[in-house]
Amino acid sequence: MYQRILVPVDGSATSEAGLAEAIRLGKLTGATLRLVHVVDLMPYAGGYDVVNVYYTDLTPYLREGAQKILQAAQKQVEAAGLKPETQLLETFSGRVSDLLLDEVKSCGADLVVIGTHGRRGISRLMLGSDAEQVLRQSPVPVLLVRGKPAEA
Repeated sequence: MYQRILVPVDGSATSEAGLAEAIRLGKLTGATLRLVHVVDLMPYAGGYDVVNVYYTDLTPYLREGAQKILQAAQKQVEAAGLKPETQLLETFSGRVSDLLLDEVKSCGADLVVIGTHGRRGISRLMLGSDAEQVLRQSPVPVLLVRGKPAEA
């Protein structure tokens, strides 16, 4: 069964739902959970001059927040009696989904459990969906865990 489960976490309620499901699966299979957070710097870049300012001034705060998210998720996994691994990734120009797919391959995951908002229509079109891209391109099974309807 599943021995290495990759779980993207971002601190949102939807992400928490995915983590909770991964913990349930991990308890059944004795899997190691690979907790991954991606710091996406692109939304903070507004122009050439601004890039350096954001990178040098904002990035340390984003990394610090990301570490807190990973630590909180790690504590949840450990409290459930499972072994967690954590990985912090950063991108400035790539898609978050591409980094997650690379991580699936590099860590040898045999399952991805990811929270999704389940957006439809124009909101999905405008925002895109990293979860959908992971689902479409993953070399291993993907379990999408939908957040509560109030979050959608």
